[in-house]
Amino acid sequence: MRWYRQRARNLPWRRTRDPYAIWVSEIMLQQTRVQAVIPYYERFLQRFPTVQSLARVRIDSVLKLWEGLGYYSRARNLHEAARQIVVRFGGRLPDTREELLSLPGIGAYTAGAVASIAFDRQEPLVDGNVIRVLCRVFRIRKDPKQAETRKQIWSIARDLLPARTPGDFNQALMELGSEVCLPRTPQCEVCPLRRACLARRHGEQARLPFRRRKKPIPRYLVVVGVIERSGRILIDKRRPEGLLGGLWEFPGGKKRPGESLEEALRREVKEEIGIRIRVDGLIATLDHAYSHFRIRLRAFRCTYVSGKPRCLGCDAVKWVRPADLGRYAFPAANNRVIQALRQRREPAKL
Repeated sequence: MRWYRQRARNLPWRRTRDPYAIWVSEIMLQQTRVQAVIPYYERFLQRFPTVQSLARVRIDSVLKLWEGLGYYSRARNLHEAARQIVVRFGGRLPDTREELLSLPGIGAYTAGAVASIAFDRQEPLVDGNVIRVLCRVFRIRKDPKQAETRKQIWSIARDLLPARTPGDFNQALMELGSEVCLPRTPQCEVCPLRRACLARRHGEQARLPFRRRKKPIPRYLVVVGVIERSGRILIDKRRPEGLLGGLWEFPGGKKRPGESLEEALRREVKEEIGIRIRVDGLIATLDHAYSHFRIRLRAFRCTYVSGKPRCLGCDAVKWVRPADLGRYAFPAANNRVIQALRQRREPAKL
């Protein structure tokens, strides 16, 4: 705790006691680096300063503000949870672990974080940083992904938790893992726990926690079409569930073995929105990484030929003016296609 008071980073969510703001920060920080979160956090609270203001807006507004941060199910769950907080809890974020767990998008870690940091509840939390610290300090030589080991780690985290300022203690553990007890190069010489660390005593700090061998990352070739008709571009909205749910995109999908890129695009557009197109020319080729797979995306300029656009594999379709594309929330890869269009000034000045 002394180390944390001296060395803690000056982060915006540490300068507030507002439970709503702390909750927003914890949702954004899930699987996302601190430096990437800060500007999104500040813009989000400026636009939605209270849980009521978040609950009132349509999900499209939330997704647009979240655009580029990734893991969009977090935004959808945050919005739905805000609505439930207004209806079920009178607009006040619940302060117990059990009630927090009843809200969409809040699991054991987030419930512990919000309860302890925002409400001084004596609740533990376990994230990747805490797992690394505890596996090293207590020399846990088992796979932390196994249920029994995870249960052991949670038990240790609970036993260590002080009655006073439990939120600060939890943040100190996370800060230690983030800044000192690093995954591959732990900075043991400046660690406040170096004398207590059993892994360091046995020279195993760089080998713990136990890591499974990673499986090869799948790679896919994806084609999308910027389909034009009478000066407008056709976009469709992904269904709310699943990856990138609720975002707008250019129609397309994965290329199948044996297909040409043009054949794949015509097939995907037909299956997705029921129209025929002519594939005219390549706009951009780009690589993009998701959490569990990689894609190479080829974007083509296309011309509408026939058929009435309808939702066969999506949630909505819309013809929009090129200049209006910026009003819609797109995945990062699609936004790079839009940027390529701007640079080429095709099909119009965007």
